[in-house]
Amino acid sequence: MTGLRIVDGRVIDPASGVDEITDLFLAEGRVAGLGTAPRGFRENQVIDAADCVVCPGLVDLRGRCREPGLEHKGTIASETRAAAAAGITTLCVPPDTEPVIDSAAVAALIRRRAERAGHARLVPLGALTRGLAGNALSEMSALKEAGCAGVSNDCYPVENLLVLRRALEYAATFDLTVHLLPQEHALANEGCAHEGAVSTRLGLPGIPAAAETVAVAACLALVEETGVRAHFALLSTRRAAQMVARARHDGLPVSAAVSAHHLHLTELDLLDFDSQCHVLPPLRTQRDRDGLRHWLARGDIAAVCSDHQPHEADAKLAPFSATASGISALETLLPLTLRLVDEGVLGLTEAIARLTSEPARILGLDRDGTAGSLAPGAVADVCIFQPEAYWTLGGEALLSQGHNTPFLNWEMKGRVRYTLLGGRVVHALEEADLRS
Repeated sequence: MTGLRIVDGRVIDPASGVDEITDLFLAEGRVAGLGTAPRGFRENQVIDAADCVVCPGLVDLRGRCREPGLEHKGTIASETRAAAAAGITTLCVPPDTEPVIDSAAVAALIRRRAERAGHARLVPLGALTRGLAGNALSEMSALKEAGCAGVSNDCYPVENLLVLRRALEYAATFDLTVHLLPQEHALANEGCAHEGAVSTRLGLPGIPAAAETVAVAACLALVEETGVRAHFALLSTRRAAQMVARARHDGLPVSAAVSAHHLHLTELDLLDFDSQCHVLPPLRTQRDRDGLRHWLARGDIAAVCSDHQPHEADAKLAPFSATASGISALETLLPLTLRLVDEGVLGLTEAIARLTSEPARILGLDRDGTAGSLAPGAVADVCIFQPEAYWTLGGEALLSQGHNTPFLNWEMKGRVRYTLLGGRVVHALEEADLRS
């Protein structure tokens, strides 16, 4: 058995409870051993991971590649390359491509193109309703067979609560997780900022916190009624996170995630009409941000995602309310999460869990060792990063096709040196440390 040996790294695997400086052995695309080489192992490559953390490849629960249909914003090749540079080996993509992922053919196309690019695995979500139109249910059985890890209507409204109930019942029949973006669209009323003092001062149409909390309350009632497994893909308010935490305490099969930027930015970052901060759900108050951090630390918000949305430059050049929403966020996911460690919100192992084992569990990829673990026999997806490395996020260094981020010129801490996908190096910051 020949393979790759990663030496002298601090191996942190939250799924297995491992945190020690040791060697990791990879062979035939799988983890072959930890600490001691398995019998018959012969190394043909060595990576020196001294002063580095070695952890499972990151699992991002929400990131768009734009392909098919919007290749002027990003492609599967460009965005998975950026994902690899960010330590992300598994990326879950929403169904709002063109065409929509409401058929097995589109899901298969996306997976095939990702395999051809070879930088990261794409896990598609199927559409909850046909064409995301919100009225007729999709063929969920076929979507599951095509490899969709769940279903979602993304940010598009479902016609009414009866249709949503039937959709949740149908998803429960096939043991599919429903990914929900809670927003009552009538209350949101095409707003673009948090409804409050800042939006009033700037003259921007606001989205009240109630647009999220009302939707969360309705969804929780239907989850209790149908028994479906549900995941709230993006929470932005303290109250909504508290509601989900209460539902989890009561035994409902629900989970939640938050984007990295909602854990650091607030409505105050809009004061200069910075369109790079135009996101949906909008950036909320500091109280909301601190509440999200609290429930993340408690574990009721289980995962941190990028909510990656690359755009062409022109998409952010109109007046604030007319610009496209979203941040190019793959390459800031890890350093922004590590910033929470420096700020005392999370421990390092907890932070890594929010990016690896927890999102893998939500997607159901932990059951067969497909992602989120370094246990022997698991798929050899590995991220090796220097936790103490400082670097500045410059536009010229971004590998994503979209450079739309409010974090340009921020000093970041924690840099990915190597990413391995199935035991194969797909990103190497310093080739000199890779020896054959």
